[in-house]
Amino acid sequence: MTDKLRCAWCSSDPLYRAYHDEEWGVPLHDERALFELLILEGAQAGLSWFTILKKREGYRRAFDHFDAERIARYTEADVARLMADAGIVRNRLKIESTITNAHAILKLRESGGGLDGYLWNFVDGRPIVNAWTDMSQVPASTPLSDAISKDLKKRGFKFVGSTIVYAHMQAMGLVNDHTTGCFRYGELTGAR
Repeated sequence: MTDKLRCAWCSSDPLYRAYHDEEWGVPLHDERALFELLILEGAQAGLSWFTILKKREGYRRAFDHFDAERIARYTEADVARLMADAGIVRNRLKIESTITNAHAILKLRESGGGLDGYLWNFVDGRPIVNAWTDMSQVPASTPLSDAISKDLKKRGFKFVGSTIVYAHMQAMGLVNDHTTGCFRYGELTGAR
């Protein structure tokens, strides 16, 4: 039996394959999961995504399973606890940005929505489906990720540069950047 064709960035590691095969590019609407991916994409800045995937369970444990209400109440003692936690990336700015982003999410909810409605509104509720044949065609950012990044920053979010936002868009399925030869492209778009 031959193995399925996957996007070129997907290594043979089972953790990486599971992420690619089951999560990446799948339209996501769960508030906690969206918050988790936003934080993990920011944590990845300067590191490999595989490093973050290996620490994902550590992040879930350390950050109360990405419960924004709880994280928004974190104190300096929590920051100190997190700085000592080897299960996450111990970078003070990234840790503090998670707390800041929890506050920003709560403000988004107060304004009548949440992260889900806010993000999907940028694409009228429908994923952007690209048709890249090679990973070299996939951009690191787009005018849309520039616009979302700018708006998130205006709303008080941190670690949401355009490249991080585009990676988040890919992860949450706001944009489908599986290459056309990848088996997930066909599954997610209905293409043969």
